[in-house]
Amino acid sequence: MLIRIFVALLIAALPAVPSAHAADEAQLKRGKVLFEAADCTSCHTDVKGGGAPLAGGRKLTTPFGVFYGPNITPDRKDGIGDWSEAQFRRALHRGIDKKGDYLYPVFPFAAFTGISNVDVADLYAYLRTLPPVARPNLPQEVNFPFGWRFLLVLWRALYFHAGPLQPVEGRSAEWNRGRYLAEAVAHCQQCHTPRNFLGGLATKLAYAGNAQGIDGMKAPNITSDAATGIGSWSVDDVAQLLKTGQTPDMDFVGSGMSDVVKGTGALSDADRRAIAVYIKSIPPIRTRKPPAS
Repeated sequence: MLIRIFVALLIAALPAVPSAHAADEAQLKRGKVLFEAADCTSCHTDVKGGGAPLAGGRKLTTPFGVFYGPNITPDRKDGIGDWSEAQFRRALHRGIDKKGDYLYPVFPFAAFTGISNVDVADLYAYLRTLPPVARPNLPQEVNFPFGWRFLLVLWRALYFHAGPLQPVEGRSAEWNRGRYLAEAVAHCQQCHTPRNFLGGLATKLAYAGNAQGIDGMKAPNITSDAATGIGSWSVDDVAQLLKTGQTPDMDFVGSGMSDVVKGTGALSDADRRAIAVYIKSIPPIRTRKPPAS
């Protein structure tokens, strides 16, 4: 009798094993999509120098100095292998590293603060599966006086608004999903909005283009202005660009946007359309001259 009961309990427990494994795989799959959409590889890989993926060393030239993307592989000494999920979340949500130091806003924590805790956990889980690389981080070359980290307290008081991003009432689920992906995950505004002399986003000109981007790249106006923005584009046009990089005039994006498209191309059609719906809802802003894409 006891043997039959034991066998029955064992058989009943068997389906639970594949389910748990499936849940882990699902989390890693979601984390990979978030990783791609956030374009982590671009800033954390020294492609020109032949560096390993995410091992750091990518040179980022800004008006405030030269920054080098850090190693975010799971290496315990040089990467973030000894970071807990809570410490990883604090870096994304609060811009504070494992040691408790404020991170420079060249790392877009001002956007990543909007990412949900669930998505942060998925991203963290995925990063833990990648190969560790032992490559020390390079020191930042920050212009005077921006190298004084205590000045970041002032910057944060002026320009940092802690998340996560909350849905906007009265807007559709699709619009809110698009806003979340554009504002928090893909951090589109960080490149397409001009900055002031302190490096804060000029939010009154949100998405109106930035002629002084990282490495001198010029991000175009993507508001719905017909003359200097993308007012003539349809939602489908924007979604198509996010999938293949192709513009309505049959051209293809270049510069940093080509890397962005590699990430947004990993999203589902529904998510790309959601981003397009949100982008097309941005009020038009007329600029003097549209920067080259």
